[in-house]
Amino acid sequence: MLMPKRVKYRKMQKGRMRGRSKNGFSFAFGEYALKSESAAYVTDRQIEAARVAINRHMKRVGKLWVRIFPDRPVTKKPAEVRMGGGKGALDHWAAIVKPGRILFEVSGAPENVVREAFELAAHKLPVKTRCLSRADVGGIS
Repeated sequence: MLMPKRVKYRKMQKGRMRGRSKNGFSFAFGEYALKSESAAYVTDRQIEAARVAINRHMKRVGKLWVRIFPDRPVTKKPAEVRMGGGKGALDHWAAIVKPGRILFEVSGAPENVVREAFELAAHKLPVKTRCLSRADVGGIS
């Protein structure tokens, strides 16, 4: 699973997911991209499941870039524990995904195969997504 090598603080406050993505909303590497249309926490397991689904469908033809990283610790208290007693232990890592964020990019594979692969990956993710191609956006972005 993806996780940071080390962090300054073990636990983090929840915060809010308002607005659109401030960066990571334009093409950087590939010809095709899977872009988020809604906001959610995407866990390390969900990212890995989507990556595996894309690679398996494309039969490892072409190159895949994962543009999100789970750098946010999510804590959880055990079941049936009374209120109080401090913040729970670290449960998993998540990436905050806001609308407009590019999640995955692919190049070197046929468009129909990439679109099918992205559709499979989208089923593994908790966000609404859209498949884009560099040609749709206007080539340069």
